[in-house]
Amino acid sequence: MTPLHSGSLDLADLHDAHPECASGTAVLLLAGSSGRIENERADLLAQHGARVRAIRWFGGVGQRPAPHEVPIELFIEQLELLRRDSDRVAIFGTSFGAEAALVTASVHPTDATIAVSPSSVVWSGVADGRWSSHWTHGGNPLPAMPFDSSWRADTDPPAYRSLYESSIEHHPELSVAATIRAEDIVGDLVLVAGGDDQVWPSVPFADRLARRRTAAGLDTVIVTHPAAGHRLLLPGETAVVGGQAMARGGSPDADAELGALAWPEITRALDLVRA
Repeated sequence: MTPLHSGSLDLADLHDAHPECASGTAVLLLAGSSGRIENERADLLAQHGARVRAIRWFGGVGQRPAPHEVPIELFIEQLELLRRDSDRVAIFGTSFGAEAALVTASVHPTDATIAVSPSSVVWSGVADGRWSSHWTHGGNPLPAMPFDSSWRADTDPPAYRSLYESSIEHHPELSVAATIRAEDIVGDLVLVAGGDDQVWPSVPFADRLARRRTAAGLDTVIVTHPAAGHRLLLPGETAVVGGQAMARGGSPDADAELGALAWPEITRALDLVRA
């Protein structure tokens, strides 16, 4: 198999996983605010027939130092590279990576989108003391939600869910402009969320995305579990540890139960080999 060109990415900032028996689907895999490369998940999907490229999308060589004005073109470029040798392309993201996946799929045709712990709006990020949108498109920052400056954490480690909730409540007019246009996403859309997510309210976010699509006559698959948190554990994966100190909710058992519920829908959307 001819190696896929890295595009604008340094080889240190990607992990390519190749299947023994290809299903014809290629997946661009995005982690969240950890900035890591999702090697284990990429290898898992490849075991079931997907050709997967997991990338680091900030903090890498020549990249933005934080989730702050990251060009959506980075993801579009990688999807187009994957499409060269594949029948279908998909984007699969978690948390901030789910936000990236949804925004990308709303402006660029994608056969399937998997968003784990999604947001229904674009959020602000900070770098070098300057606040701006997480994303740019065509060189321009996308409209983004600011944060409630009066919010203070009342737990240790902090649970940020109430920050995101209060920020939308304080800026309802800005949330309209920052809303991700889920109705513009073509192809399959699978949203996976835990009811005990303490990072942000991913189940309400998923519901808002689905309502926009329903109004446009489009179907959406939502998979939830009331006791799961922000991190998803798919069958065969090991629990992730480390990362920024924050409350994420859930438990390894509940997160794995959500993963077991989501796996058939992910398998269907990505046209994976059912083992």
